[in-house]
Amino acid sequence: MTHLNLILENCLKRTNSFTRFLLVGVLNTLVGLSLIFILLNLAGFNYWAATFIGNGTGAIVSFLLNRAFTFQSGVSFKKGGPLFFMVIISCYFSSYAISEWISSNIHSQMLPISQQHLAVALGTCIYTVSNFTGQKFIVFSK
Repeated sequence: MTHLNLILENCLKRTNSFTRFLLVGVLNTLVGLSLIFILLNLAGFNYWAATFIGNGTGAIVSFLLNRAFTFQSGVSFKKGGPLFFMVIISCYFSSYAISEWISSNIHSQMLPISQQHLAVALGTCIYTVSNFTGQKFIVFSK
């Protein structure tokens, strides 16, 4: 094991599950958001298709890493998988619908980003908090 690995392992042993969730979230968010913006801006997908595909891809990364690293759970994919995706889907629809409604009601021409990009940013924040709560207490509860 390298010196860096020992430092990371020692440091991460002391972190709580929310901190580990955020670290995993950074990775799956980079994957998911990158894909969302590529689909929106380069491939011409609509808001719902782009956010669904991007978050679906991030969800796969999330399940694998959260099961092993964040919650250190032995839950099987057969048992945890359906619950995981149920939480993901409910968080997805509620978060992005709320953020779309908020952005359409507060967006003005004075904001430096589009209404759609504001909705994506707000939805990502709402999704992160609601998803952590569902994963911790429903899917990977001990």
